[in-house]
Amino acid sequence: MKLDHLFSPGKIGNVTIKNRFVRSATAEKMATIEGFASEKLIKLFSDLAAGEAGLIITGGLAVTPSSTLTTNAPCIYEDKFIKEQKNLVDIVHENLDSKICAQIVHTGAQTGNKKFQPVAPSPIKPDNYNRIPRELTIEEIESVIIKSFVDAGRRVYEAGYDMIQIHGSHNYLLSSFISPFFNRRTDKYGGNTQNRTRILVEIYEQLSDVVDIPIIIKQQIKDFILGGLDFEEGKEITRILVKTGYDAVELSGGGAMVAPEGKGYPSIILKSKSDENYFLKQCDEIKSEMKGVPLICVGGIRDPFFAEEIIRENRVDFISMCRPFIREPDLIKRWHSGDTSRPKCISCNDCFPTIFKKSASGLHCAVEERKTLKKSKSSN
Repeated sequence: MKLDHLFSPGKIGNVTIKNRFVRSATAEKMATIEGFASEKLIKLFSDLAAGEAGLIITGGLAVTPSSTLTTNAPCIYEDKFIKEQKNLVDIVHENLDSKICAQIVHTGAQTGNKKFQPVAPSPIKPDNYNRIPRELTIEEIESVIIKSFVDAGRRVYEAGYDMIQIHGSHNYLLSSFISPFFNRRTDKYGGNTQNRTRILVEIYEQLSDVVDIPIIIKQQIKDFILGGLDFEEGKEITRILVKTGYDAVELSGGGAMVAPEGKGYPSIILKSKSDENYFLKQCDEIKSEMKGVPLICVGGIRDPFFAEEIIRENRVDFISMCRPFIREPDLIKRWHSGDTSRPKCISCNDCFPTIFKKSASGLHCAVEERKTLKKSKSSN
């Protein structure tokens, strides 16, 4: 089977993407300690572009000083960050016409910045976090949180990014608003589905007034926890977001709370082929609701021929991966050249803890690191 559909162009809004491969966002911990784009971070994205990823989505750029996940997290909460971000974009655009999308994020109750008290729609803390977040007031939601996302979007637009992704998943701030587990409010930002989704609608409406590039969203489709967002309500939220005008939806789920079945969504350890493509079922059920808006499928996609099949059958519009790119930034170029063997990534998730280590190495493949250390010891 040829990979003709995977290597055909696709569109998101007014942006044409040369193939159907998306590098899904993940925290990199490669910015400077102040949050500026570093040479190391720029090289990461330059390598992905040279490796022929059609659309590269950055790890979340913090929209406020309190919304970083780790140290050395990239920031966009002031205009001073625009210059280095523009340099990053310019270098990526030099490589084979890859497109780059800035993900903007507020980590909410999961902030890694100990200088600030975490904030959330309600004072509910996720698993593995010791601090109870402070409940946001309506005035703060409207004049601080929504404004911060709009201002951040304006800055990445000025930096030359091709599109913007709002991070609305993984129990971060916006995701916690749409979750009945984390959002216990009784005002206009809580209660029914429409009210809990209101913040995502208002961010889009205000941001679309100041930028003319596509605005897409990483949407929580299911919390995978008892009392959390279920799939039926997740589908209704997708309908609202599509009607609002978002230019593409990347479905995801899970986060700081471990699912009852013990699976660590969103990044499941894949033990067999049956564990792969774990958000495809939700994509299949929601595709008919998209009204022509592109659907981006993420979650354990490892077989290029199966990916070709679901694109050809119009089950999804784009294939999104992250962990395989950590080990092989040139994976798409390899597949395009005819070597269609599976990714070297074994989906062990040992890459995830690397962003929380005190060292400045940032996100990397721990398997390759162990191989290098073993080789170094044997040569000595």
